[in-house]
Amino acid sequence: MNRVPVRVVIVDDHAIFRTGLKADLDPSAIQVVGEAGDVDSAVRTIHEVRPNVVLLDVHLPGGRGGGGAEVAAACQELAPGVRFLAISVSDAAEDVVAVIRAGARGYVTKTISGADVSDAVQRVAGGDAVFSPRLAGFVLDAFGTADVAVRDEELDLLSARELEVMRLIARGYTYKEAARELFISVRTVETHVSNVLRKLQLSNRHELTRWAGERGLL
Repeated sequence: MNRVPVRVVIVDDHAIFRTGLKADLDPSAIQVVGEAGDVDSAVRTIHEVRPNVVLLDVHLPGGRGGGGAEVAAACQELAPGVRFLAISVSDAAEDVVAVIRAGARGYVTKTISGADVSDAVQRVAGGDAVFSPRLAGFVLDAFGTADVAVRDEELDLLSARELEVMRLIARGYTYKEAARELFISVRTVETHVSNVLRKLQLSNRHELTRWAGERGLL
């Protein structure tokens, strides 16, 4: 009996890598139905095409600075029909944690072979969680580290209003736009942002956006 190919969208900001990956995938099992090179076009393409699996790079230009995690978070309503498999040169804890928390079902490095990527795509499409052998134990450790626990506790430091303000500012709203959205004064927004940055020990909006993206809050 013939298998129905898994419909895939490849998201990576390097066109050469997308071309090479597409050529390496098993054409009998994988059908590439779309490509994107930045956050905005990725979210748009995924919503239009509705693939089974998105092969998602972690570091992407565009959007509000959240990279692959921002893409996954922006497409959460498409689950479980659309699943995400992160593929990156990075094995940094913050990258792995951010994209998995945003909804990805697996994480493999770009050293993986085309045959192994094809297998991973099919497994993710079937509902499995897939990680490169080198990352499997690391991922378990990362989700159990004190660092991750501290980050969750940091989120608990924020009041409900501070959380509302933080999410708007992290999404790119100006202080005036946030004030209008929440029916409060600009000065009140400024006070809340100052408190948020102090509590989270962050220096600026860019760091705040990254912090929120790591938690799928954008």
